[in-house]
Amino acid sequence: MKKPRLLERLRSELRLRHRSLRTERAYVDWVRRFVRFHGYRHPEEMGAAEITAFLSHLAEERRVTASTQNQALNALVFLYRWVLERDPGAFEGLVRADRGRRLPVVLSPTEVRRVVGELRGVHRLVGTLLYGSGMRLQECLRLRVKDLDFELEQVVVRDGKGAQDRVTVLPRGLVGELEEQLQRVRQQHESDLAAGYGRVWLPYALAEKFRQADRAWGWQYVFPSPRRSKDPRSGRVGRHHLAASTVQKAMRGAVRRAGIHKAASCHTLRHSFATHLLQDGYDIRTVQRLLGHRNVKTTEIYTHVLRGGRGAVRSPADRLWGEPEPAPGFVRGAEPSGGSRRR
Repeated sequence: MKKPRLLERLRSELRLRHRSLRTERAYVDWVRRFVRFHGYRHPEEMGAAEITAFLSHLAEERRVTASTQNQALNALVFLYRWVLERDPGAFEGLVRADRGRRLPVVLSPTEVRRVVGELRGVHRLVGTLLYGSGMRLQECLRLRVKDLDFELEQVVVRDGKGAQDRVTVLPRGLVGELEEQLQRVRQQHESDLAAGYGRVWLPYALAEKFRQADRAWGWQYVFPSPRRSKDPRSGRVGRHHLAASTVQKAMRGAVRRAGIHKAASCHTLRHSFATHLLQDGYDIRTVQRLLGHRNVKTTEIYTHVLRGGRGAVRSPADRLWGEPEPAPGFVRGAEPSGGSRRR
């Protein structure tokens, strides 16, 4: 029997370990680039020295970010460890990409209203939910009907970053719109079933274990694609979730029409969610839990905004224009107490 080609073996190992399709495509692409960089030599003929040279090239010549270099490293380590069944060894002399400290772009509440006001249809609902729950774009688009709990006013985020589940808040003001969205999706799903379709992708081979689960209402996407498509892995025709690129394009247009010159994106709504909660006095541990951060240090980056705006250090030049004295009891530089607020 003919031995599968390298990339086929790589895909098989990734699927065996339940890696996402996006991860699969990214890892395959990095392996291709690694092989091309070394003159199409087979990875079995190479090792730690060649991996180090490639990763250093990415940092020095291509000027990639640290996260991009880490993704390439993870792809190559996976290849050697699980496909070639070899220890890649130590990467001596590896030039690391500049990690740098980048402050997140944050919109003010007024700017959020202006941007969301420029979105239309389902994109407006998605954008408002991103800001109201703090989810990442892919987490929002992958929501299933069963993940929305209107009674408890919460959203269950399944298999988020780091393969972790978490619970975040469901904005009360969106309950009506989400119920209307589910009514439209249900009508569409019933129409698909009548046409012999209605299947949806299920994780971890659940479709094989529970034969009818991929047609069940609870497993359908909250934001399905307007068109049916073929699953690139199984070949089955079904309805995937809304494409992230369409929401990102709509967001860019909304930011432009709103007259905002910040480099705002869909992820900016998540940054704004976290910052505004801290400004409202919510405890940083609560915000960490809602965002799904493993380390509170990651959440602390949002406290930079608390040092700006009203109550922060002000320039002495403001006295030249007759800045009014602060109100009695007002302490400049005071930050929120950090105590939890009741919702």
